[in-house]
Amino acid sequence: MESVEWKIVGEPVGYDGAVRAMEARVAAIRAGEARELAWLVEHPPLYTRGTSADTADLVEPARFPVHETGRGGRYTYHGPGQRVAYVMLNLRGAGRQPDLRRFVRDLEDWLIDTIADFGITAFRRDGRVGVWVEHPSRGEAKIGALGVRVRHWVTYHGVSLNIEPDLAHYGGIVPCGIPDYAVTSLVDLGLPVTMAEVDARLLVHFEARFGATVAAPGADISQTLVRHDA
Repeated sequence: MESVEWKIVGEPVGYDGAVRAMEARVAAIRAGEARELAWLVEHPPLYTRGTSADTADLVEPARFPVHETGRGGRYTYHGPGQRVAYVMLNLRGAGRQPDLRRFVRDLEDWLIDTIADFGITAFRRDGRVGVWVEHPSRGEAKIGALGVRVRHWVTYHGVSLNIEPDLAHYGGIVPCGIPDYAVTSLVDLGLPVTMAEVDARLLVHFEARFGATVAAPGADISQTLVRHDA
């Protein structure tokens, strides 16, 4: 198995540009012209609408741009302080299994193991998509989201983990269509961690589950797309 390219982008990446870049990379992976890729970004504040979204869950349509997306799931929020990891793997490649349920579970476990390194127990809940923690005053709260798509067994989209986003920005939607639970972040839970610290642990646990990585060479795949979409 070839090492997976690992790329972290330091500037906000516009959502539509990110999707175009992912689709191009997925096609190249499928054609054998590019390595698999884990692409870590932040987005400017925005909402995305998944394939199962209910319009009633968009509480404030004019608050932030709303982007249609081909990933599964409902409405979610992306913005500064949230690590988004787009994972492009060939599940029919050497050393992998064409099992989408297992892949989703591996993504969940990747986040759960990362969060555990900061002394927080995270978990999954049947019937509630995502990764959850126990908040000291608000009960069970969501800290990580998942939304994946597969094209010819090459995955894209991926996961998000709340490190220090503005949690008030979730007020414009019903996050993932689940109205009765709060959203939280590592900093909201009292952990003064940085994005770089979390990225370092994400890398360790990614390699444990998905294989060795190598730093992506040269210019980022998004080059001119590392900006806010117009």
